[in-house]
Amino acid sequence: MARGKLRIYLGSAPGVGKTYAMLSEAHRRIERGTDCVVAFVEHHHRPRTEVMLHGLEQIPRKEIEYRGSVFTEMDVDAVLARRPRVALVDELPHTNIPGSRNAKRWQDVEELLAAGIDVISTVNIQHLESLGDVVESITGVRQQETVPDEVVRRAGQIELVDMSPEALRRRMAHGNIYRPDKVDAALANYFRPGNLTALRELALLWVADRVDEYLTEYRSEHRVSKIWGSRERIVVGLTGGPEGRTLIRRAARLAEKGAGGEVLAVYISRSDGLSAASPKELADQRTLVEDLGGTFHHVVGDDIPAALLDFARGVNATQVVLGVSRRRSWQYVLGPGVGATVAVESGPDLDVHLITHDEAGKGRGPGLPAARGARLGRSRVIRGWLVGVLGPALLTWLLTSTTPDVGLANDMLLFLTLTVAAALLGGLYPALASAVVGSLLLNWYFTPPVHTLTIADPKNIVAIAIFVGVAVSVASVVDLAARRTQQAARLRAESEILSFLAGNVLRGETGLEELLERVRETFGMESAALLERSGETAPWTCAGSVGPRPAAIPEDADVDVPVGDHMALSLSGRVLPAADRRVLAAFAAQAAVVLDRQRLQHEADRAKELAEGNRIRTALLAAVSHDLRTPLAGIKASVTSLRSDDVEWSPRDRAELLAAIEEGADRLDHLVGNLLDMSRLQTGTVTPIIRETDLDEVVPMALGGVPEDSVELDIPETLPMVAVDRGLLERAVANVVENAVKYSPPQEPVLVSASALADRVELRVVDRGPGVPDEAKDRIFEPFQRYGDAPRGVGVGLGLAVARGFAEAVGGTLHAEDTPGGGLTMVLTVRTAPSRERGAGLVASGECG
Repeated sequence: MARGKLRIYLGSAPGVGKTYAMLSEAHRRIERGTDCVVAFVEHHHRPRTEVMLHGLEQIPRKEIEYRGSVFTEMDVDAVLARRPRVALVDELPHTNIPGSRNAKRWQDVEELLAAGIDVISTVNIQHLESLGDVVESITGVRQQETVPDEVVRRAGQIELVDMSPEALRRRMAHGNIYRPDKVDAALANYFRPGNLTALRELALLWVADRVDEYLTEYRSEHRVSKIWGSRERIVVGLTGGPEGRTLIRRAARLAEKGAGGEVLAVYISRSDGLSAASPKELADQRTLVEDLGGTFHHVVGDDIPAALLDFARGVNATQVVLGVSRRRSWQYVLGPGVGATVAVESGPDLDVHLITHDEAGKGRGPGLPAARGARLGRSRVIRGWLVGVLGPALLTWLLTSTTPDVGLANDMLLFLTLTVAAALLGGLYPALASAVVGSLLLNWYFTPPVHTLTIADPKNIVAIAIFVGVAVSVASVVDLAARRTQQAARLRAESEILSFLAGNVLRGETGLEELLERVRETFGMESAALLERSGETAPWTCAGSVGPRPAAIPEDADVDVPVGDHMALSLSGRVLPAADRRVLAAFAAQAAVVLDRQRLQHEADRAKELAEGNRIRTALLAAVSHDLRTPLAGIKASVTSLRSDDVEWSPRDRAELLAAIEEGADRLDHLVGNLLDMSRLQTGTVTPIIRETDLDEVVPMALGGVPEDSVELDIPETLPMVAVDRGLLERAVANVVENAVKYSPPQEPVLVSASALADRVELRVVDRGPGVPDEAKDRIFEPFQRYGDAPRGVGVGLGLAVARGFAEAVGGTLHAEDTPGGGLTMVLTVRTAPSRERGAGLVASGECG
């Protein structure tokens, strides 16, 4: 049994007119002939609402005695026994009296829906369970009766009943909501203008969220690729510090203010694999951003501002959210910082938000400087050389010109301090240079005899030798520590990336293109391609690629990682260091696994299609055995009668027999045509030739098989041209129109109208027949389906299946809707032609090379 449909009228406060709107809808449905009853409606003695109950069938309520009093509730058993098409149930969050069938009224409604009964109900925004705390903070009143959000979200239709706070307060003052003795208290408390405005905003935002979900579903079902409206895409730059959670939450709030906002958190690590971030903090921030509906990205780049802006522009971001720098004031002498650089270089199309936080200006924490000190970047090496070479010269000038003689031992300690500083900044080679320069200056200026390279006292020779040895030893230790720290950090970064990659692949969350995009993004490449070939001498083919101009053969790529004997992962953009190839090899192996899985899934889908084809062919043979035999038998009987010499047929009888032969032949032609079309669709041999076409030329040609006065055309000449296969579109329209004429009353012509909407044209075929229930609207497009108890002689039930197949073959859609006032409307949507200068063929690109 098909589940019933739920429609909800949502309001921001009591008295906005939800129940009145629900009863108005009931009267409209009854006028259309729908079986609609009132299961439970509370009018609260409001005259206008009470009047709307007149003329509606009301199911008697069930009386329940509780604590000496008698209460009335909805009689679920009576509604199920009456079994109407639509039931009106007011106040969905209501709590039933103890002893009722269910604790909550929404649970009663679930039973009605499960029984196939459509339900129309009402809810106020303050009764949604997730908004309880928010409503309490606004109104000061805790709602005791609530309904789970999921119950309301599952509704097929949610209609907002809106009213301005001023109008609602006037309605309250006129006594149209509460009794006169309660009006003053209500206006002074719950119905204050501020409360009503806040509740109205909650309702509008909640419904807007549902509208966005409906729009996403519609675009997906109708394959609409063109962007409708603007969408905020916000990139959050993370450093791995504790302020990241503040930035993510602020970005999520910014995204909520826009239509369909999206949050992308990105952490940028240097190409050497070193990171000042805490792995645990990054993991927590990744979980937070995913819980808020965003995505987490890990990008490699030495120039953090440039990498961040490249990522933001690559994902078409509109805003960038960064935290105020944690650097102390004196550290700004080293540069303006990431935030200021991004703000200057962002350009006019990218807004940059600098968010304050508790960690601003406090430094990077006790555990981070050591990690940063081990990062031997280009700027640090340059500073190390400056300290190692110029530092001794400056120190010599100070010791010989401005300060008194402090002794050779102290002079050597000062030069040793410079050597250690050069080692800490630039590593081994700047320290060695500092030791050499320092020893020469000590010998020339401070070791007797001065201004000569000879040393008179052997003790001084030993001292200088010890100085050089200590300097070299310290530099070696510092350099070794830096390298070990670099290796450890690289391994940690590699393990994080591989863990994330393996988890996604094992869960089946990553397709080949997504994985290649992750590779391209992680290593900062322009393009990535997975190439394969069948043998050593066979040409390379592209299994998948992302980015512009991917390599067609491994030799053309900047980085080439083999996967087995006949597969390679090729990257273009820059040459990667050898240390990165280990992680890249893991990506390549996972890409091969993903490709194998996709192919296995494709084979499974093909097997499913073959099984479906076998089912279709079996049903086809069963249908042919009867539906083709019936018109053949009629033709045979008529021909035999005409050729008989035993009977003298009158002209009228001969005309009727000839008409029967013609009718049978037409039916055979129609059946065979549909059977052949369905066979072409099932075998995938329908090849559309897309050309620019005018609908007003195609549609009239499709009406040749229906009576002359049975169709009314409304095709404006101002419609844009459409990009379709003219023959396939004509067959699709013909089948849809013939189906509509078949079920439409003789005195009611079928209306065929067309209108332009954005980048597509809708052709609507409207009939006034019996209509089709919602649960059967998709089923009527399946092969061998006839509406109701239609006899088998009217066809094998392929007309609409063929029409939908042809519509999808030309890039369009075909679906059914209810006709207002009764009947069925078929909506055929096709794409408009991009321009009149465009050629007839459509070329698909995306190959490698």
